[in-house]
Amino acid sequence: MLAAGRGTRMRSRLPKVLQLLAGKPLLGHVLDLSATIDANQTVIVYGHGGDAVQAAFTDPALKWAEQADQLGTGHAVQQAMPQIADDHRVLILCGDVPLLTTTTVERLLDETPADAVGVLTVKATDPAGYGRIVRDATGNVTAIVEQKDATPEQVAIDEINSGVFVVPAAPLKQWLDQLKPQNAQGEYYLTDIVGLAGNDGIAVHGVISGDMEEISGINDRVQLAEAECAFQRRAVHALMLDGVQVAAPHRVDIRGTVTCGQDVFLDVNTVLIGDVTLGDGVHVGPNCVIADSEIGAETELFPNCVIEQSRIGAHCLIGPYARLRPANELADRTKVGNFVELKKSQIGEGS
Repeated sequence: MLAAGRGTRMRSRLPKVLQLLAGKPLLGHVLDLSATIDANQTVIVYGHGGDAVQAAFTDPALKWAEQADQLGTGHAVQQAMPQIADDHRVLILCGDVPLLTTTTVERLLDETPADAVGVLTVKATDPAGYGRIVRDATGNVTAIVEQKDATPEQVAIDEINSGVFVVPAAPLKQWLDQLKPQNAQGEYYLTDIVGLAGNDGIAVHGVISGDMEEISGINDRVQLAEAECAFQRRAVHALMLDGVQVAAPHRVDIRGTVTCGQDVFLDVNTVLIGDVTLGDGVHVGPNCVIADSEIGAETELFPNCVIEQSRIGAHCLIGPYARLRPANELADRTKVGNFVELKKSQIGEGS
């Protein structure tokens, strides 16, 4: 995982990969993807703000490789290779591409033979700024040319590089050693391994993704907001397919893992944070925030309630304007009225 970039266009003290999307750092979303494909090991290449990045992800199974000087993507991958066995396949992901799905990555892995190189590509309506995919008459990828280095004919190509590769480890190490910074940026481009693979008679497969949104990187606040909208659209869509009624899909925010029973209703401006469980028939009124809580069947939250780290039983009535601070246990058929605040309280059945 390439996570060494400074992210200057964010204009933030935080490293780019620690910017939040749906309440989670960008790199956290990429790590979630890694977990779904059962990667043998995960090596994170860090650089700018490395101490903060390492402090944010403390899983002892993670391996780290420092890129002290940002000399390009090829140089970044090279820093990780000493920790990778020659007989492995290397999946290269970008820490600022959080919307990539398991389905797409599995396609790349499945459609690329173990001894070949695979690159995820997209047909873009506006390819400006991206590396162009050059193919031969048989469809094999022969080069990836960055726009600053492209000829006018190559600039006209609409198939672009996503930055996601799968490569056999042993030849990858050799190719990385052969990279030269002979380009407009003066950097060691990972994309130059395509030409080196062709020189060695190794096929390069371009696997086309149908979703430009999925491979989009995050470089500034505008792109971060666009990714947030895309993430929320996906998350709410999945809830609705599971049977949740949502009054206004574009006005619900999901910032965690939500489990819902049947006939749950979410009104406008609902915000769900962390691990949230809503039982059958739960009704959430407008402007409610629920964080790391469990709410029992047929309970109703009236407008403008805030629920944090609490367990609420079945057939309860909460609010409006109630605040449940952490560590509350409310039994079935409890009523909590207007402007009530609770903390570390146990409320018996029917109270």
